[in-house]
Amino acid sequence: MNSHFAMPAPPQVISQYRCFDGTVGFYSHQSSACSSEMKFAVYQPPQAKAEPVPVLYFLSGLTCTEENFITKAGTQQFAAKHGVMLVAPDTSPRNTGIPGEDEDWDFGTGAGFYVDATQEPWSQHYRMYSYITEELPVLIAEHFPVKRDRQGIFGHSMGGHGALVCALRNRDRYLSVSAFAPIVAPMRCAWGQKAFNNYLGANQEQWRAYDASELILRADWQRPILIDQGTADNFLENQLKPQLFEQACTQVGQPLTLRMQSGYDHSYYFIATFMEDHIRHHAEALWA
Repeated sequence: MNSHFAMPAPPQVISQYRCFDGTVGFYSHQSSACSSEMKFAVYQPPQAKAEPVPVLYFLSGLTCTEENFITKAGTQQFAAKHGVMLVAPDTSPRNTGIPGEDEDWDFGTGAGFYVDATQEPWSQHYRMYSYITEELPVLIAEHFPVKRDRQGIFGHSMGGHGALVCALRNRDRYLSVSAFAPIVAPMRCAWGQKAFNNYLGANQEQWRAYDASELILRADWQRPILIDQGTADNFLENQLKPQLFEQACTQVGQPLTLRMQSGYDHSYYFIATFMEDHIRHHAEALWA
């Protein structure tokens, strides 16, 4: 795995817990990509005690930390069954000292949007795209028993956006991708426009590199994409707009399974309900 970041030092263990014959751990380390301390959670399945296993990254949504997914999604039992390691990073740098970073719930702290900011002062720390695709995988591969060439990625809401973008821009690094209620067209919703204006500047041509509905038109991904979306999601029409991604996939012949789940909202109850399907989706590709 190539990366321009220096080999990271071992992460510091915050806490560890036994879970489905494996281990849940919470860690911190000093990130060179974000020039700050970053935290992440890892579930090591029982199979990892004997041999390296594939690794699956989960990117969380707005206001979340590294704890939400690993404690609420009910994922460990399925990761243990399929022998997949789970990695859940935080959603942004924290306590960087940037004025205003804690003022809005949908921008700044907890809302890194998985982009590499180009605008000051955010560009000094908010480089989540490089952190997710380059620095963190190097750290995980160096200090955990994973198969370096068997990576998948998925996420929820803002994290679903991040997962799709990371996969579509790095076909050589990720073998699988899926999402729960993702922001698929950030250029055409208020959340995305606010984040992109502040992180990337006013030139919307620069935004296209972080918009899944734009990327899919030229990504040549061709591997199956799975998306689950609740029909009772309060953000469905104004922020998520899955039909735009579906239309783009149809335009280029990209295999997409978009499942509109009747009565489900945007919560982790929704995520937990369909988690087994997503782990199976990734495991089939990662163990192939």
